[in-house]
Amino acid sequence: MRPLRPVPDEPPALHERAIDNLRFIRETMESATSFTAVSGLGEISMGVIALGAAALAARQPNVERWLAVWIGAAVLAFVSCALLVARKARTAHLPLLAGPGRKAVLSFAPPIITGALLTAILSRAGTVEAIPGLWLLLYGTGVITGGAFSVRVLPVMGFCFMLLGALALVAPGEWQNPLMALGFGGLHLGFGAVIARRYGG
Repeated sequence: MRPLRPVPDEPPALHERAIDNLRFIRETMESATSFTAVSGLGEISMGVIALGAAALAARQPNVERWLAVWIGAAVLAFVSCALLVARKARTAHLPLLAGPGRKAVLSFAPPIITGALLTAILSRAGTVEAIPGLWLLLYGTGVITGGAFSVRVLPVMGFCFMLLGALALVAPGEWQNPLMALGFGGLHLGFGAVIARRYGG
């Protein structure tokens, strides 16, 4: 009976190549998947806050206070939604700022930052009436671009926001607050319910 020969160790180069291949496969799979931690409950919370803001803003004596109510509501809604998205991602063991999550955030952020800067400029110039249309359009743009890396219903929601934004740009002044309520309130509630039902909360 011939003695068994010891199995030679795997060459280091082959081992390193296998690790590189596995890393490439993992990164490719991450980039191909969607960010599904978008929270339907977060969208609903934004809608509720927006409807409350619309009711409060309608009672303000001037456009400066009207705008301050909406800006405060926007900050509160962002924080509320971000916390619910983080909770959903943690529950589903999904990374927030890696892979498709990072792409969604980086795609969503530029239109929102642009909207914030233009809001300051338009407010200083005394052309507050253009702000509702601007917000709806740019928010819709951000939802479409960020939604390209997330659940399929988000780009549809973004397109609806853009339609309302286009309408707000040409609508009379008394329509602005109702259009904001319909967009940031109604669309968030409706699409948030769809996302919560289809994508687990």
